[in-house]
Amino acid sequence: MSSSNQVPSPPETSEETPSWLTGDAAAWAAPGAPPTAESTTTAAAVSPEVPAERPVPNGFPEQLVATGPGPQPVRPAPEPAETAAAFWNTDTAAALGGQDVPVAGFSDGGAFADVVRPKLAAPTHGWRAAVYALTAGRWNPGLSEAELRLKDQVRRVTTPLSGPFSVAVGSIKGGVGKTTCTGVLGLAMAEYRGDRVIAIDANPDAGTLGDRLVGEAQAGRRTVRDLLRDLDQVRTSTQLSGYTHLAGRLRVLTSEQAPELSEMFSERDYERVLRLLSIYHELLLTDCGTGLVHSAMQGTLRHADSLVVVGAPTKDGASRAARTLQWLATHQDDQGRFRYRDLVRDAVVVLSCDRQSRYVDDTVIRDYFTSRVRAVVELPADPHLATGDIIDLDALAPATRDAVLELAAVVADGFQHRTHGLASHGFRADHADRQAGMR
Repeated sequence: MSSSNQVPSPPETSEETPSWLTGDAAAWAAPGAPPTAESTTTAAAVSPEVPAERPVPNGFPEQLVATGPGPQPVRPAPEPAETAAAFWNTDTAAALGGQDVPVAGFSDGGAFADVVRPKLAAPTHGWRAAVYALTAGRWNPGLSEAELRLKDQVRRVTTPLSGPFSVAVGSIKGGVGKTTCTGVLGLAMAEYRGDRVIAIDANPDAGTLGDRLVGEAQAGRRTVRDLLRDLDQVRTSTQLSGYTHLAGRLRVLTSEQAPELSEMFSERDYERVLRLLSIYHELLLTDCGTGLVHSAMQGTLRHADSLVVVGAPTKDGASRAARTLQWLATHQDDQGRFRYRDLVRDAVVVLSCDRQSRYVDDTVIRDYFTSRVRAVVELPADPHLATGDIIDLDALAPATRDAVLELAAVVADGFQHRTHGLASHGFRADHADRQAGMR
C-alpha cells in the first residue's frame, strides 16, 4: 500500500544532445571542459568540410567569420598565454589541478593610450594667430617654426635640478660682455623656471652686475659685505632676502663698490656665502672677475658645476677666451691633478657680437670653439644692451631674446651631466645635518 504523502517522481527527460551541440561545439559550450579526442573524431564525421576562413580582425576574438555557406562556424585560434590581454581563469585552474590557464580577457593592454586626438596648440604670433582669431578657433594652422623653437627652449630651460647647481661666468678679458651675459642668463632662468635663482657678483674690482639688474643707487644699499658681517645670524630665507635685491624673479647679491673693500673678498668669504645661498636657492650664477688666479676666482671655479666663457668674434676677444680655456685645462693643483679639465670639456662659449667686423672670418672662430667645448652661442648686438642701463628682457630685439633663451637652454642641458661642484662637496647636506642636530 502506497503512502499518500509520497511525492511523484518527475518524469524522465531525454538526455539526447541536440545535433548542433556535438564535437567541438559541445566542448566550447561547457566552460572549462577541453575537447576530447572522441569529440573531435565525432565532429569530423558529422560536420561537412568547412570553407577556408577569412582572417579575424585583431582585437575582436569573439568575431567568427567564414567565406562560404558552411553551417559550422570557425573558432579563431586562442591568444598566446603571454599576451597583455590575458587574465587567469580560476574555474579552469581548479578543474586542471590548480594550474592557471590564460584565456582572452578584457585588459586594454594600452590600446586606449592614444584614443584622445591631440589638440594643436593655439598660435600667438603672426598670420597664424590672426587666422585663428578670425575663425574663432575653428581653423588652427598650428604653431610656426619660431613658436615651436620657443616651446622647445622653454622645455629645456625648465630641466629639473636634484640639488644646488653653480654656474661660473668668466673671462680673462674685460669689456667683452661678461656681466651682461650673466644678467640676461639669470633673468631668463628666473623667468621660466619655478625654483629659486640668484646671481652673485664676485668681481673683486667693484663689479657692475647690480647696476645692470637693479640700478646703481639700489645696488649699493646692501652688498655681500653686509651679508658676510651678519652671516651667522641668517637662519631663514626671509632673513636672507634682506641682503639681496630683486630683479623680476631673479635674486641678486651685489658686490662691494668701494675698491679697497671689494679687494678683500677672498676665497674663504666666497665659500661661506655660497654655502648659505645654496641652502635657499637651486641655481646660483656667479659673475667672476678677470683674474683667474685671484682668491675669489679660485673659490668660484672650485665649486662650479658648469662654466660659461665669454668672448667676442674678434681676434683679441677670441684669443682671450681661448687662453682662458687653455689655462683652466692645463692648470694643476698642489696634488698634480687637472682639477678643471672636465669643467672645460663641458663649458659653453658665448660670443658677444657687440663688437664685430666684416674683415674677420667669424666661422673660423666659431668652429675653433665648437671642436673644444660642449656648445657655442652667439649673442647678437642689441641697442637695448648697448645702453649699459638696467636690462629688460622684454626690450630686447627678437633675435637677441631668442639667443638669450638658447643660452639658457644650453646651460640647462648640462644639469644632468654634473661631475663636481656644490652637491659633490656636500653643501646642502651640511645644512641638513645641522638642522637635524638642532632638532
